[in-house]
Amino acid sequence: MKYDEVQKGRIVISIETQPEFSNPMGTVHGGIISTLLDSVMGCAVHTCLPAGTAYATLELKVNFIRAAAVKGLELVGEGTVIHLGRRTATAEGKVHDSGGKLVAHATTTCIILDGAS
Repeated sequence: MKYDEVQKGRIVISIETQPEFSNPMGTVHGGIISTLLDSVMGCAVHTCLPAGTAYATLELKVNFIRAAAVKGLELVGEGTVIHLGRRTATAEGKVHDSGGKLVAHATTTCIILDGAS
């Protein structure tokens, strides 16, 4: 994963697909895309937390829109915080291919773990 942009409440991470990412149909496995989405959404939340405060994913909802090729295609994930509360936060994420087409989108709920590291 390559961290392309980091701002408070927003992060962009990209990955280059590889044959090892393949599912039985020969496209990128949904678990890879879900991992990218979980990472961008969680990291977006993390950018809003004080030093020494941790978080964990409570819920992850992913919608897959189209298949992605495993032949060195760049996938770009963007995560944005929707709500930051005292104990929970929500965020949304999108993954686009290098042609700008939407591959998947998701939402998450994270628990904020005060003082945990």
